Amino acid sequence: MLRHLLRLTWKRKSRNLMLSLEILLAFVIVFGIAAFGLRYWQLYRQPVGFDGTDTWSVQMQMGEAPPKSIAPDVYDTMRRSLLELPEVRAVTFASYAPYTRSTWTTTFASPQTGAAVQTNTIEAGDDLPEVLGMRLVAGRWFGAADDGQDARPAVVNRRVAADMFPGRPALGQRYTSTDYGVTRTFRVIGIVDTFRNQGPLMVPTNFVLMRFTPHTTESRVRTILLRVAPGTPRGFEAKLNERLKAVRNDWGYQIAPLQSLRASLLKEQLIPLAVAGVIASFMLVMVAFGLFGVLWQNTTRRIPEIGLRRAIGARAADIYRQIVLEQLLIGSLAMGVGLVLLVQLPLTGALGDTLNWSVFAGAVGLSMAVIYLLSLACSLYPGWRASRLDPAAALHYE
Repeated sequence: MLRHLLRLTWKRKSRNLMLSLEILLAFVIVFGIAAFGLRYWQLYRQPVGFDGTDTWSVQMQMGEAPPKSIAPDVYDTMRRSLLELPEVRAVTFASYAPYTRSTWTTTFASPQTGAAVQTNTIEAGDDLPEVLGMRLVAGRWFGAADDGQDARPAVVNRRVAADMFPGRPALGQRYTSTDYGVTRTFRVIGIVDTFRNQGPLMVPTNFVLMRFTPHTTESRVRTILLRVAPGTPRGFEAKLNERLKAVRNDWGYQIAPLQSLRASLLKEQLIPLAVAGVIASFMLVMVAFGLFGVLWQNTTRRIPEIGLRRAIGARAADIYRQIVLEQLLIGSLAMGVGLVLLVQLPLTGALGDTLNWSVFAGAVGLSMAVIYLLSLACSLYPGWRASRLDPAAALHYE
């Protein structure tokens, strides 16, 4: 049966060309959307490296005041004042809050290995792990024991440890950064598995967490992170703002729970996928109409052939099955061509880890299932119509 269908398909290759191109186009479209969605799902299931539950963010809006004009004592006063609130469990300061688009990128170099690694960085206070619920896989967090050291303490993720110190234990290793002609030395005191500050859809990247101490660090951060008691209502925002105003009334404060920031960022990140899905759905509907029209036309041209088969004893079910199987075969051949083209992407690594083999295999499977269902749906009615033809009427068709 398969050999017979292949022979028929080859003999009508010119007529099936347009049909094959439409199926190939539909396959590529569905593959792109499926790969996009599966990559998001793959990222979503990976750990982000922290727990933002019961954590709030306060963005200090200082107007035109230069960062260096902020006295170190302001941070201490704010911390003590906020810890007096019964709802607050821990307070720390950071360069920026998780679940925001903020990024600070720096290139670090290892004098021992000569490796230079570009990495995202953040400065944060000693209470960061308690506020964000972070866990180490090795070493320790920075704290009072690091006061007065000749190198700034830093916690790195596994990717930085592997890239900057290949084949060596990262703990205790030193590395440097040079900004505006000034070279700074850092020492690795801890390692975390990962830290994806932009949430579950962020691609894993190099990350370094540096210690912020207002009395010894030149930079001035503008974000407060607070861990509050479980179940703290959103109305706590007014009380928190009042307490902050008591410390610096000339500043503004943008307050939000991290869970709210997470929801907003996820919604923003999913917009491209939703738009692409709508466009792809519209194009698939157009392809479906095109497939149906071409199949109808092809079936009409074959009425004499179908009538002859019925006249020599073919059953209606045989005609029906032949039309449907021919369409599925054409779809398989078109998808085979598409697969040969698309497999070059993971083979060459053109899209990096975005299109890894797991995503590729899942996207191919979903795309083939959608195209087979689409082909089947478009061939059912033309196949049924062909199977219902009267042999005598079909043989007199002109």
